[in-house]
Amino acid sequence: MPAKPPSPTTLTGRHVRLEPLSMAHLPDLFDAGGGDEEVWRWQGGPAPQTQDELAEKLGGVLADGERGTYLPFAVIHLASGRAIGWTTYLDIEPRNERLEIGWTWYGREYWRTAVNTETKLLLLTHAFEELGMGRVQLKTDHLNVRSQNAIARLGATREGVLRRHRLRHDGTWRDSVYYSILADEWPAVKERLLVRR
Repeated sequence: MPAKPPSPTTLTGRHVRLEPLSMAHLPDLFDAGGGDEEVWRWQGGPAPQTQDELAEKLGGVLADGERGTYLPFAVIHLASGRAIGWTTYLDIEPRNERLEIGWTWYGREYWRTAVNTETKLLLLTHAFEELGMGRVQLKTDHLNVRSQNAIARLGATREGVLRRHRLRHDGTWRDSVYYSILADEWPAVKERLLVRR
């Protein structure tokens, strides 16, 4: 029996709440990461310098969500009640029981905090335990060592590299490093994440 396709939902943890992304989150998102080149370095384009520029990026994600390509979430920091980034389900294939978690960013002040661990814990729990996925993949630029380290800390298995996979906005070619977690690996990964959040 195939997995269930994800639909807009709200997932709540101790530190963050993931809720359907919308234009209403724009002011908070700009405050969190607008104009910060390091936040946007690996996100497929230069940092948005104005709310209008971020609205254009956000609009593209929302349009992909309406087409069913992505299911985007705003990451809400519970202590402040503010949106501090976004994350998505993408490459969704219920028939093959797989999806990807990606297109994730957070404001710089939330790096190396409980935010990423708990965000991934919520998304993985939902994917494996509620949707019935058999595989969740993550990928990143081969030059993005910070992201590779973060994915490895989750307990994902590095599978390999797709060479010359994607054209970057600066005209250079990106190799993509792929990781995955399988359903039978999930209980051990979950235990590890629960300890670390």
